Amino acid sequence: MNLRPITLLLIFLCYSFILSCKNDSKENIVTENRNKPKIVNIVNFIRELEPRDENITKDVLYQTVVNQIDIMKKHDLGGTFLLQYDALVDERYQKLLKGLPKGTFEIGAWWEIPQPLVEKAGLEWRGRFPWDWHPDVGFSTGYTPEEREKLVDVYMEDFKAAFGYYPKSVASWFIDTHTLNYLYENYKIVASANCKDQFGTDGYTLWGGYWNQAYYPSKINSYMPAQNEENQIPVPIFRMLGSDPIRQYDTGLERERQGVITLEPVYQDGGGNETWVNWYLQEFINGESMEFAYTQAGQENSFTWEGMKKGFEIQMPVLAKLRDQGKIKIETLEASGKWFSETYKTTPATSVTVENDLPGSDLKTVWFNSRFYRANILWEDGTLRFRDIHLFDENIPSPYLHNKLESNQALFFTQPIVDGYLWSTSKELAGLKINYTLDGKTMSLKGGIPKISNPEAGKLQIRWPLESKEGTLVLNMDEKEMQITIDGADQLDWFLDLTTPKDSKELPFETIQKKSISSIFQENSYIINALEGQFSVPSEDVVFRISPENNVIKLDFSER
Repeated sequence: MNLRPITLLLIFLCYSFILSCKNDSKENIVTENRNKPKIVNIVNFIRELEPRDENITKDVLYQTVVNQIDIMKKHDLGGTFLLQYDALVDERYQKLLKGLPKGTFEIGAWWEIPQPLVEKAGLEWRGRFPWDWHPDVGFSTGYTPEEREKLVDVYMEDFKAAFGYYPKSVASWFIDTHTLNYLYENYKIVASANCKDQFGTDGYTLWGGYWNQAYYPSKINSYMPAQNEENQIPVPIFRMLGSDPIRQYDTGLERERQGVITLEPVYQDGGGNETWVNWYLQEFINGESMEFAYTQAGQENSFTWEGMKKGFEIQMPVLAKLRDQGKIKIETLEASGKWFSETYKTTPATSVTVENDLPGSDLKTVWFNSRFYRANILWEDGTLRFRDIHLFDENIPSPYLHNKLESNQALFFTQPIVDGYLWSTSKELAGLKINYTLDGKTMSLKGGIPKISNPEAGKLQIRWPLESKEGTLVLNMDEKEMQITIDGADQLDWFLDLTTPKDSKELPFETIQKKSISSIFQENSYIINALEGQFSVPSEDVVFRISPENNVIKLDFSER
């Protein structure tokens, strides 16, 4: 009997099976990546004039946009250009932007309010210049709800006259709820964007919100994520600028305003630094995001091409390469808004993760977001600290819902449980720390490299191997609850302590009971409950302690 044909057949079948397995494995990887897209919007917004610097002329601003378009086309990159009204009615910008390929590029609205728009709407201009950046003049918060509608109608009709359609994306550093809802109901916009979290920068504060990514806002508060579909405006708001997940939060402690460490090309500690850009984008791609990762590149033309050229020339080829490798998806803000609305009925739980910091640093962080709360964990020198926990409540109205802003400071907040920025000093940091007692002494637990995963939809798990004691701290978060246990460390007396500097700002906690903490912030009350574990105040040096029951701490952040 000749076995050679049978042998060859078996070899062929084995090879086919192995190849099939490889293809299946490859398909699984592709499917996983497709289910967790890494979305980049390149957004450039356009003003016609810049009164803060006489050297920044209308021609300088125009040529900045020309150069932005040229470098994006050079690398076959599309994006979104948002027009402030003064630029919208400038025929040069109309001609320039009409020449862009449709589908690849999007033209939308930048919602700052200049003098020509105000006067065409029949209102009185109160600004110091034809465009005034103060939030009581240059933003919709400075106008009554009826005036806001007039401003929208004028802008939309002139946009349609210029481009033949209404814009689908309207963004601003911050946009009031009434305007956003009016834009949705009357002009069917599909996407918006607002500024990253910041304190005091440029005269406006956004603090404690859904960190990065995107969320559906409450119908009565555009900064506050809604908890229920019936109470949300169905227009996702994307967070702008691409904040450094580690350094942006703490920058500027004890100062009136924060600095800026973002993907913006003008900043040499961020988007204008090649090392930082490559690090940021690698963590963006590789970090656990649960549902999707999002960042925004691009720059306002007020910074001029001279200011942003270096950063653009660093970023655009890197973004093009990552797109060609299938690692990121570059699309317009409109496309991202449509995808979000088609994919999510309510705001999803997401995360932003850094497991490998810049060269020379071992810092690691996780931002967890849901429609109920956000939390941030920072690892430093082998210790773990909850740097931030804020709660969201769709029933808290914005102070600008019915009233116009009367000062040059706009303030947007959520409800703090832990605030490692506002409650810290430059010498002493506030935070909720994992501690234990040994021989009557309280010490911080120390550990190794955390493993961060998304074991199932809507859940984030962190496993942190301990070094102080044998065992592993296991932290599970979902959209409503947080649970902490320690595996394999019998008889360990562990707990969480919130500590703040003695001279920190007034804290919101009203009553600390065994199973709940009741708080008031800006006249709005809120509560957290311990489903397992209990609260106490063990000493004057500790604001509150959370101790486990049967080795479990389980907190509920969903009660309102």
